Amino acid sequence: MSAVSPTGTANPKRVALAASVGATIEWYDFFLYGTAAGLVFDKLYFNGLSGTAATFASFGTFAVGFLARPVGGLIFGHFGDRIGRKTMLIWTLVIMGVGTSLVGLLPTYDSIGVLAPIALVVLRILQGIGVGGEYGGAVLLATEYAPAGRRGLYGSFAHIGVPGGLVLASGAFAIASQLPDAAFLAWGWRVCFLISIVLLAIGAWIRLSIMETPSFQEVQAEKKVSKLPVAELFRRQPRTLLLGMGTRFVEGFTYNLYSVFLLSYAVSDAGLSRSVVLNAIMAGALLGVVMTVVSGALSDRFGRRPVYTVGAVLGLVIAFPVAAAVQSGAVVPSVAAFVGGLGLVYGTVYGPLAAFWSELFDTRYRFSALNALYQISGVVASGLTPLIAAALVALSDDRSLWWVAGYNVVVAVISLTCMWLLPETRGERLRDTAVDEARAAPAREVVAR
Repeated sequence: MSAVSPTGTANPKRVALAASVGATIEWYDFFLYGTAAGLVFDKLYFNGLSGTAATFASFGTFAVGFLARPVGGLIFGHFGDRIGRKTMLIWTLVIMGVGTSLVGLLPTYDSIGVLAPIALVVLRILQGIGVGGEYGGAVLLATEYAPAGRRGLYGSFAHIGVPGGLVLASGAFAIASQLPDAAFLAWGWRVCFLISIVLLAIGAWIRLSIMETPSFQEVQAEKKVSKLPVAELFRRQPRTLLLGMGTRFVEGFTYNLYSVFLLSYAVSDAGLSRSVVLNAIMAGALLGVVMTVVSGALSDRFGRRPVYTVGAVLGLVIAFPVAAAVQSGAVVPSVAAFVGGLGLVYGTVYGPLAAFWSELFDTRYRFSALNALYQISGVVASGLTPLIAAALVALSDDRSLWWVAGYNVVVAVISLTCMWLLPETRGERLRDTAVDEARAAPAREVVAR
């Protein structure tokens, strides 16, 4: 599949598709770890601890990946704004693929003792650095090629990498979980990670076919590439960056609440079977793929803020019903909760954000801005969500989810407030301040003469 037409011009549809496929592969790698953290790692790498302590340790290594993501985001964001989007996307893919494949080969605690969890943490950090640089590049590939009036739709294709990756990860584990428990823990889960070697080759081929984006080419042509993109970002748009991070809060929280924490809770506390929960997550993620694209397209028509608001308010409204459904252990209500959370809430919130965030920031530091926004806020919004939720459940004598539901409401209110403090960007052209000034300079000189 090539993103370039026979005439040599880029086809935005093919570029968007290439961005979505590459992002899906990278997020598959990253989310495999989250699924394994809820089902496997506490038994194989932290089995020297008690049940609750092992669960906390497993989710702790999950959070480490999110702590590493800002590092990768800043590094690859800097060079993405200095060198280009395409080169950084190739590097992030290789880092992710290698890290994930090595997890599949890692000996257990029973085999090498404490070195096993240490190596697991190191590989999780490697994953975090890789996916930290992935986000901004994939989004900008789609949005910087997109027609102005359809940027929400095209940008959403980069965002389907998240639910798409979850579909693949949960699907792989759903198939592996059909094995007897002994076989699943011995080798079945490892196959899911080793598949990354094949996906790495596919993703590299796809990304090598992609041209550099027009917006970055213009900055290069005008010799306006920023020397220190992050510094320029913090100097020029700090308020926008902070509020953008706030809009990320409900998105990251929702995704990791359902796909990581509630996965573990439903199996361990509510007594649901592993296959039922994995299939529910996969169904929710599939709906999330559709809703991400639909909400992205709707944001081109009605605006980024209204569509996002619908999703965030829905998440707030269903917070307590979802808690009641999952802790009941009833199959149908629990499945509906997972599908509603990952499909309707997450998909609706996430769809408009690729275009919205891209339209907020200047081309000279847009890669750095999106990575900083997404990855720094992701430490709390995403990485710490399972740990915070586990702590809130531990506060309850009956291990109920009511405190978690209350936290959900607070998160939604914070994100909604931040969204409505930012401007509506639908219909706006991408910011290219330095390029505009460079092109306007000759005209000003003529007027001055």
